[in-house]
Amino acid sequence: MIKNKSGVWGELCTARYLRDRGYRIITSGYSCRFGEIDIVAMKGDTLCFVEVKTRDEQTSSRPMEAVDSEKQEKIRLAAESFISYSKLRNNTRFDVCEVWLGKDFALTKLNYIENAF
Repeated sequence: MIKNKSGVWGELCTARYLRDRGYRIITSGYSCRFGEIDIVAMKGDTLCFVEVKTRDEQTSSRPMEAVDSEKQEKIRLAAESFISYSKLRNNTRFDVCEVWLGKDFALTKLNYIENAF
């Protein structure tokens, strides 16, 4: 599976999943000197910072395992930057979406974890 293409596809699947559940996508691919946030979305009055991890369906490890403490800290710092820049003062949470893709990038499974860290 082509890594870059699968990551983009995983983010598109996640965005569709979120919109179908009433989330409003604020931005995707937010980048600053601290790191990147895959998706920033609003659900009610909560600002959600979403990390998307996409894997091949044959992978034995869970995608969430890649979101270690170092990655979490980078996401937190990027979120602080986003909040400062956007001036949004909402409740916040950090979510992770695990996406598994099969042959031809077909979505096999999606697991959305609210308050993942």
